[in-house]
Formats: sequence, structure tokens, C-alpha cells
Amino acid sequence: MFHVKQSGNITEPDDSPIARELADLSARRRALEDVDVSFTGSTRILTISNQKGGVGKTTTTVNIAAAIASLGGRVLVIDLDPQGNASTALGVPHTADTPSIYDVLIDDVPLADVIQVSPESDNLLCAPSNIHLAGAEIELVTQVAREQRLKTALTDHLADLEQTLDFVLIDCPPSLGLLTINAFTAATEVFLPIQCEYYALEGLSQLLGNVKMIQKHLNPALRLSTILLTMFDARTRLSQQVAEEVRSHFTGEVLDTVIPRSVRVSEAPSFGKTVISYDGSSAGAIAYREAALEIVRRGDAGAEEGDA
Repeated sequence: MFHVKQSGNITEPDDSPIARELADLSARRRALEDVDVSFTGSTRILTISNQKGGVGKTTTTVNIAAAIASLGGRVLVIDLDPQGNASTALGVPHTADTPSIYDVLIDDVPLADVIQVSPESDNLLCAPSNIHLAGAEIELVTQVAREQRLKTALTDHLADLEQTLDFVLIDCPPSLGLLTINAFTAATEVFLPIQCEYYALEGLSQLLGNVKMIQKHLNPALRLSTILLTMFDARTRLSQQVAEEVRSHFTGEVLDTVIPRSVRVSEAPSFGKTVISYDGSSAGAIAYREAALEIVRRGDAGAEEGDA
């Protein structure tokens, strides 16, 4: 969509930066409306993790989940962060009395008994966190197979389902404790959001070392599959430099899509929504939908290679 400006008696297209940005957003929105998406029929389990705080981890979890659901995929978000921000953004109750992932980990409650459907979509499910999860790190220490509690519950749940889940996304706390280890053990893929800011790669070597440790001792199938650049500001050289550095280190894992800094993305959780339902035409929502499409299609390509 172009605005027009007057030049003497001649009407010309407005080629200002804002007009170009609006035209680009409009074209990307139309392209997303025309996509044809298929799902493999198998369940991909991704843990969204970064031990550095403030990278948009929970924001990425809920918005990628909502975007996949909007494409027709069935998604379960497991909120393993005691803060419960993913539960809030998905609009599901998570008071102290609400059955939660804590009950699954500590009291062997079936996962099906705590899962809620998000008001955003019948395809979007959530196993919420609540305040009790803050003490779970200590309580898990005495549990039998303490690192495997989530994996066992999730495996049992998936085996009992009549309608397959296409994705399970696990939102982790920013520290490497027993909750995060449970997430790594239950998942097959690590999904890493990295913010395009100074010190972006800080702590990354430690995270990769932890992944290798989990691979060796608990979960040989675990791999770093997806990196998403968040908080990207195209106006700054710093964002460009960080993006280039990350892509040079992880050529196959980084998504082409980058998530821009966005007021709409920041506002959405305060309304108990993801940006997909809060303002689906915003730059942030379009970027998350494009990233979700990449993730789904990468899975399709991997399945085809496996079949071949």
C-alpha cells in the first residue's frame, strides 16, 4: 500500500521509509495468507532455553506456539518456569489452586488432568505453572528418576492421545536446575532465542556444554535445531553485527526470519494474549508467523530426508 504525495501538478507514489515498510508488511501478510502447510503426523518436542535472561524466551515460546496453531497445528505449551508468564500470555488460569505442571512432576498426576485449552484457539493447549513450582527444584531432589519425571509424563500422555499433537514447546526457567534438566531430557530439540544486543553470545558456550552433558548422560537424541534472532533493530549496526556473528557460527540452525523490537509484542501479555491474537497484522505478529512457518517446513524437510 503506497501513500501519494503532490509534486507540482503530478501525483507520485510516496517512497518514504514508512511507506516502504507498510508495503513490505502488506506483501508479507498476503504471502502468509496463501501458504499451504502440512504436518508430518509425528510430534516434535522442543525446549526453549537460554540461560541468559531477558532474551524473549517466554515471548518466543507463546508466540511461536500461537502461530503454529494458526497454521492448523496442534500445540501443547508446557510452562516449566515458576514465574508462569507463558500461562498468563496464553490466557489460562494458574492460581495456587489450579492443577499445574507441579502436580505432574511431584505427585505423578497425569498430564491430561492439568492441560487447559487457551481461549485463543482449540489447537493451542497449555500445561500451566503456578507458585508451587518455585519449590519444585528442592522437592525433585528426593524423587525417584528425578531427571526423567517430565519425559515419563509426556510419553504416557502422547501414547494415550486420540488426536496427535504436532508440537510440544517447553518454556524453561533461565537457570540450569532440575526443571531445565527435565525439559532437556523430555525434548528432542533445543530452540534457542538470541537477542540482537551486546553480549548476545554470553553464556552460549555454557548452554552448549550443558546440551552435550545431557546428550551423554540422559538424552542422546537431544540436538540444537533452531536459533531465532529476537529484538532485532534494523536501524542499528549492532543488530546487524550480532546477526552476522550468530549466522557465521550456526549456519544451519539460524532461522532466516528475525523478530523485530515491537511495542505490540511487549503489550500483548498484559491482556492475557499472544501478539498473534492481540494484533495479528503488526510487524511482530507477522515475523513470528513467518518464523513458525520456517520451523514447520524444516520439520517437513527433515521427515522427507528420513523417509528417503
